[in-house]
Amino acid sequence: MEFHHTTVLLHEMIDSVLTDPHGVYVDCTLGGGGHSMALSERLEEDALVIGVDQDQEAIDAASERLKGTGCRHLFVRDNFSHISSILDSLDIEKVDGFIFDLGVSSHQLDDGERGFSYMNNGKLDMRMDQRNPLTAYEIVNTYDEDDLTRIIREYGEERWARRIAQFIVNFRNEKPIETTDDLVRVIKAAIPAHARRNGPHPAKRTFQAIRIEVNNELGILKDTMEACVGHLKVGGRLGVITFQSLEDRIIKNTFREMERDCICPPDLPVCVCHHHRTVKSLGKAIKPSDREVEENPRARSAVLRVVEKV
Repeated sequence: MEFHHTTVLLHEMIDSVLTDPHGVYVDCTLGGGGHSMALSERLEEDALVIGVDQDQEAIDAASERLKGTGCRHLFVRDNFSHISSILDSLDIEKVDGFIFDLGVSSHQLDDGERGFSYMNNGKLDMRMDQRNPLTAYEIVNTYDEDDLTRIIREYGEERWARRIAQFIVNFRNEKPIETTDDLVRVIKAAIPAHARRNGPHPAKRTFQAIRIEVNNELGILKDTMEACVGHLKVGGRLGVITFQSLEDRIIKNTFREMERDCICPPDLPVCVCHHHRTVKSLGKAIKPSDREVEENPRARSAVLRVVEKV
């Protein structure tokens, strides 16, 4: 399947992150290379763009797409949580900008064989990195009811989490839940009819929750943001696009903490944390225009936040 991904908030991201046309930039979620392509077109020949992705299909597609662009490129197959070791291996200490476009790509959603989507049938997989031993199949068929409930409630913000977990366990006691269609049927059976009439697809929240668990998407965000700021030059920028409230809350709170000079409890008479401000926020969060949402409905929930190293 040809790699296809519609890049969200493309120009807003590049306008926000680009500071030096001769600089070094890291696209930590390379995907199909949309942001890297737009960035490369505005950089000089001596500039460097490092593309990081854990999905080999994404790296292959992006490297092909970026052939012939003016600046230098390096591609690394790894998880962005390893950004410090990635830069160390390239003998790069400081960079001018980081780009993050979090969540699942359009290609991953549309490729039924990857098992990400409740709209396309395929084996339960959901791995962004095919080397990851943990799959959605393992979670759905081996996690106990309490763990399933916790994941679906916390990561999916699903009010019917307990009931869905019960139905999953009951169903798999008869036979394994092997495909996305199997899981959708179980979820639809678990959610009462009146609750399925309005709102998003009944499986949307549960699929999101399982995908987050498979890829540890939330657990790595705070530490990664702090590591990136540590590698930014003064005046360098970090831009992050999120697509759901849990991600955005972590990014917003992490940036807010890094903007503060003191993070001691307010009742302490003197500062004992010795925390110093490392970034400043560049304006309010940016959301897609009505036109972009009309052309690409998946952009509807996107939020871009940008900070600058001080």
